[in-house]
Parts: sequence; structure tokens; C-alpha cells
Amino acid sequence: MKRLQNRIAESRFALPMTAVYALSVWLAGGLVEHQRYLEFVIFAFAAYLMVELNNRNSLIRIYSRMVSCSFIVLATMNEPMFDTGGVWLTLLCFVAMFIALFNSYQDKRAQGRVFYAFMFIGIASLLHVQVLFFVPVVWVLMASCLMAFSNRNFWASVIGLTVPYWFFAGYSAITGQLDYFFAHFSADAWISQPFLYEGLDVCDIAAAGCVALVAFIGMVHFLRNSYKDKIRTRMIYETLSTMAIVCMVFIMAQPQHIAWLTGIMTIPASVLIAHFFALTATRITNITFIVLTLGFVALTVANMLFR
Repeated sequence: MKRLQNRIAESRFALPMTAVYALSVWLAGGLVEHQRYLEFVIFAFAAYLMVELNNRNSLIRIYSRMVSCSFIVLATMNEPMFDTGGVWLTLLCFVAMFIALFNSYQDKRAQGRVFYAFMFIGIASLLHVQVLFFVPVVWVLMASCLMAFSNRNFWASVIGLTVPYWFFAGYSAITGQLDYFFAHFSADAWISQPFLYEGLDVCDIAAAGCVALVAFIGMVHFLRNSYKDKIRTRMIYETLSTMAIVCMVFIMAQPQHIAWLTGIMTIPASVLIAHFFALTATRITNITFIVLTLGFVALTVANMLFR
């Protein structure tokens, strides 16, 4: 007999029901009242891209929509925390970046896909310049996990990364705001005071901790069972695990950026925990699934009530 987690993970109704749940939460959280239509559209598009990410890379070796369902639940849980369009757009850029980057697997002549992957990082860095700290991490992952690093792909990444700044610089020059362009790269903009935990909202800490917890559970599960997946899938999960760890380190070092860093961490965390939910079938994992699901709902309500 299939357990509850398996019936839900393999159900064709899981994604539509999760979408209805998310819409209900957004409406209850003031979608119409506060006119947060732009944020909702970006969220919906990011959820669609998570479906594409799963479909294009066969992230789970059985039929399951748990990747997109997990993303929708985690992102909806943190919706009050991601209170600006900039945070949602950063999250969207990273989903698009992962899609383009994974399509370059073992292709040292994938200049077009690498260009687009780094262009999305560049766009996100216009909103939060600290995103550029992820660039060397992605280069290392391209070489070590995706085996797509080459001289051509490197220069394609540099060009893609700088393209948004060409437009930014041109717009700043035309409008006479070049000081604003240069201020984007100032030392104060790059590095804020480290380990500044004062003034952090308890709900933000709880939400980030929850995302980190499910990412950790997913990483441990995958490390123990990675031999069952194809090599390409293993490399993708190693990439996602590394990105999740880097996000955790950045959050601990620069907690004032907790919102958009948690948004980025939501992407790998969703994939990792979806693998755990879909491909385990023990009594303990079933209880874990129920407890985590109830925890997600409880934290969603708490975020809506106490923020």
C-alpha cells in the first residue's frame, strides 16, 4: 500500500491543488487589497519555470510534480518576506539561470546558453549587487559538476554578465545619473556590516531556517541514494546542493540580505526536498512529510498574521 506522501507525490492533481492553495494564500495576504499583481505574476512565472526545470532535466526518476509543488509551497510560505518586486525578480532570474546552465551540461561550445545564464545573473545583480559573489561559484560548478567550462564559454559568460550593465550605463548617461551607476559598485554597496543580526524579524529567521532545514534533509537523502540516479542528474543535484550551502553561508555572514538570499535558496531546496518526498516510502519519511507540510502551513499563517 502506498503511503500518503507517495500518493500525493505521484498524483496528477498535486500541482493544480497546490496552485489553488497558493492563490488562496496570496488573496488572503492582500493580493487585491495591496495591488501586488506584479509580484504575483513574477511568482507564477517562476513556478512555471520550475515545471520546465523539472521536465527538461528529469530531476525525479518517476512521474511527480513535487519539484514545482514544493517550490510553490515554500515560496508562498515566504510571500510576506519577499515583499518587493526586486526579491521576486531575483528569484525568477535564478530559476531561468539554472535552466540555461543545466542545458550546457558537458557542452564546451554552449556559448549561447552560458551567455543567457550569466545575463540573468547580471540582471539580478542590478537589483542586488552582492549577487555577483555567486559568479565565481557558478564558474567553479561549470568546471567541476557540469563539465562545461571552456575558454569560449568563459568569455560568453563575461559578455552575458556585463550586457545588463551596458544598458544600465547608457540609461544613466542619457538621464544624467552616472553617479548612481558608479554608486552601484561602491564599497558600501558591495559589503555591508557582517553578522548584523540586530533588527531581524523572527518570522524571517524562522522562514529562512525552514528552507535551510528542508534543503539539508534533501541533501542528506540524495547523498545516501545518489547512486540510483544517472550521472547527469547527480551532477545537477551536486550543483544545487552547493548553491544551497553557499546561500546558507551568505545568510549567516550578511543576514541583512536574508530576504533575497532565502529566495535564491528556495530553488535548490525545493528540488532537494521534492526528491526526498517522491522517492522515499518508509513510515518515518511519511511522518516527516506530514510534519513538514503542517509546519509549512503553520509558518505561512504566522507570516501573514505577525508581520
